[in-house]
Amino acid sequence: MSKDVVVPVSPPPRGGKVRERARPRNPLTWVRGGGLSSLLFALPLLVIFGVFSWLPIVKALIMSFQETTFVGAATWVGWDNFQNVLNDPLLPIAIRNTAWFALLALIFGYPIPLLAAVLMSEVRKRKGLFSALAYLPVVVPPVVAVMLWKFFYNPTKFGVFNTILGWVGIDPVPWLQDPHLVMPSLVLQATWAAAGGTVIIYLAALTGVPPELYDAAEVDGATVWTKIWHVTLPHLRGVLFITFILQIIGTAQVFLEPYLFTGGGPNNATVTILLLVYKYAFGNSLGAQYGEATALSLLLAIFLAVMSIVYFRMTKRWSS
Repeated sequence: MSKDVVVPVSPPPRGGKVRERARPRNPLTWVRGGGLSSLLFALPLLVIFGVFSWLPIVKALIMSFQETTFVGAATWVGWDNFQNVLNDPLLPIAIRNTAWFALLALIFGYPIPLLAAVLMSEVRKRKGLFSALAYLPVVVPPVVAVMLWKFFYNPTKFGVFNTILGWVGIDPVPWLQDPHLVMPSLVLQATWAAAGGTVIIYLAALTGVPPELYDAAEVDGATVWTKIWHVTLPHLRGVLFITFILQIIGTAQVFLEPYLFTGGGPNNATVTILLLVYKYAFGNSLGAQYGEATALSLLLAIFLAVMSIVYFRMTKRWSS
């Protein structure tokens, strides 16, 4: 009597579908799949991006090794521009001032937009009005904002801030003339001018927090600050990491406030890296030093790129 032979059957893949073997890719299948039409559709954008973004970067990289006035032929000088920049006695001062500005902006300018957004999210009525008022400084032209704050910082008793101090019997303060007060004064204006955009970002992120979490926290008797710490901030973690690195990059490139308020003074107390780049290119009495200006800009770009890569690698697990 013959026995039936049981042939083992491999179970079907999960989901009941048999995965088809991937077909080898070649130019013909790429064209049939719509690759050529996609490339033609994106080609104008790629050309525009390459001409107006990558081409200037390549030219700047080449110019950092040249000495040129944009009038005659450029002269290849190799690493001389970088050596001149690194040996400039103003460079350590500019680095220190830029780092001091970034630190003050991080201490004061980073938590203020977050606090304002959280408080505005708790408002039940006229939330749109408060959002518009918070964003209003962003739409003010920077030069107009600086002229306005120069009037606030007037060192005489007629300045707005000195008038307020006079009400409590304090003598006028030279806000922009004192080397110890000038940088905090610039940070205060820069925070006022830029905080509105960050507030809007936080408000948009807060809409993604499930309302039932707040309801559950209220049932448990949580206070407002407890809800902020245990519900709001964990859901904003990814946005907070992004805004943090964006603020560091932005403050490392500060130029407008020192240039319009003080021009780098008093006693080089507000000379920043980008202001030094401007002085190389346009403010040097010995002639324009475009090569050195480009070299310093390239060094700053490399530093920010490396710092960003290290930051994202370190915070990849925390921000997810």
